Amino acid sequence: MSATSDDCIFCTIVAGEIPADVLGRTEHAIAFRDLHPQAPFHALVVPLDHHENVAASAAADPAVVGHLVTLADTIARESGNPDYRLVANTGAAAGQSVFHTHFHVLGGSSRMTETLI
Repeated sequence: MSATSDDCIFCTIVAGEIPADVLGRTEHAIAFRDLHPQAPFHALVVPLDHHENVAASAAADPAVVGHLVTLADTIARESGNPDYRLVANTGAAAGQSVFHTHFHVLGGSSRMTETLI
């Protein structure tokens, strides 16, 4: 891992300093269950390198976003969720509370619609 932040909870999970229910890991990303699930299946997919949000990650290395989406698809399908929602909040006003790029992978509910608000 080349970029980290000392006060970032996701960086400590990436480093293995805090336990997580890990669903998958690649050379670029890690996926683990969300501690406060918003759907029957709710995982987070996080790049190993620290960047504030998905736009910053894409600016630093556009391929990392593809790696995150690929891992998200893998863990969703392996968990029995071929249909899922993939969400990346960017900025506090959009609901981002941990400022380390991450995707929420949400599945397991037929009640999810395209209505966002």
